[in-house]
Amino acid sequence: MSGSTFGKIFRITTWGESHGSGIGVVIDGCPAGLDLKEKDIQDFLDRRKPGQSKYTTKRNEADSVEILSGVFEGKTTGTPISLLVRNQDQRPRDYGSIATLFRPGHADYPFTVKYGGIRDYRGGGRSSGRETIGRVAAGAVASLMLKEIGITVQAYTKAIGPHYVADEDIHYDQINGNSLYMPNNEVAEKAGEYISSLMADRDSCGGVIECIADGLPVGLGEPVFDKLDALLAQAVVSIGAVKGVEIGDGFAASRSVGSRNNDPFFSENGVVSKKTNHAGGTLGGLSDSSRLILRAAVKPTSSIARTQHTVSVSGENSEITVLGRHDPVIVPRAVVVVESMTAVTLADLLLQNMASSMEHVKKIYR
Repeated sequence: MSGSTFGKIFRITTWGESHGSGIGVVIDGCPAGLDLKEKDIQDFLDRRKPGQSKYTTKRNEADSVEILSGVFEGKTTGTPISLLVRNQDQRPRDYGSIATLFRPGHADYPFTVKYGGIRDYRGGGRSSGRETIGRVAAGAVASLMLKEIGITVQAYTKAIGPHYVADEDIHYDQINGNSLYMPNNEVAEKAGEYISSLMADRDSCGGVIECIADGLPVGLGEPVFDKLDALLAQAVVSIGAVKGVEIGDGFAASRSVGSRNNDPFFSENGVVSKKTNHAGGTLGGLSDSSRLILRAAVKPTSSIARTQHTVSVSGENSEITVLGRHDPVIVPRAVVVVESMTAVTLADLLLQNMASSMEHVKKIYR
């Protein structure tokens, strides 16, 4: 299997399966001298671990991280950083009944065909949402690197099902005040009631995650294939449950007109800025120093307790009821995953951008 690596200079490779011995990531290209402790990574992992509320899976995992390499006396050494989280509450028996059935909404069918009938059916194996542990651990390191140069990345739940936080109603200080990570406690309460009603009906829902980044310099990204927005889209859509990404106004721009969609420039004390930010912080695939705004559409959880129609590996029509422990909504735990993949993408592009001009090169080697 290829495709488990992302990035060019700040490169991450995730590994492990949902019900194997552990999950982890190897980070290559992180500069030496970054202060890094296990607690820095654990704080991120705690935001995605199961069992945080009644809206998450009851799988009992501490998700405790171990730094195996790349750090000495609290600082990165410039060598590959290897991070491990051991699986402690595997229940592969929950999946024994579906070993020969394809779960609707999951990767079981194409995975089985692609790899010649070999599939780890225990929770999806490599296709499990638990794979995102490695992404979040890497995102913690990337975020620390970004913070060193004044760049912050923050994600939150913009919507759960039909319950949406309007831009004018966002209160950033309320994000951690509810279990859904919504920047509005009143909307979060209504969204919680909606989720509870679906749980009673053995169903699930999706939502929207918004991610913002402040403090970006001008020029991150490349103008053709490696555009900032293109790489962000790849990074975020590679998260299993994400089905769409918007930058700035996104699809709303298709309903606008040029005179309103364009962001006028102005200069103040020699600093060029934009009066509006419909573009969401990118122009021509490059960062423009304004706030980066990204939204990810997350589908409803595929594993639901309702009986559904399916097909067996031998091609026979059948029915399936998915047992085990599953989130009725993935969005709250995916917030930190979107934030992490955004941070990893930005960290990689920052390192690449150091070679974009002779002026930059001279600053390093003079």
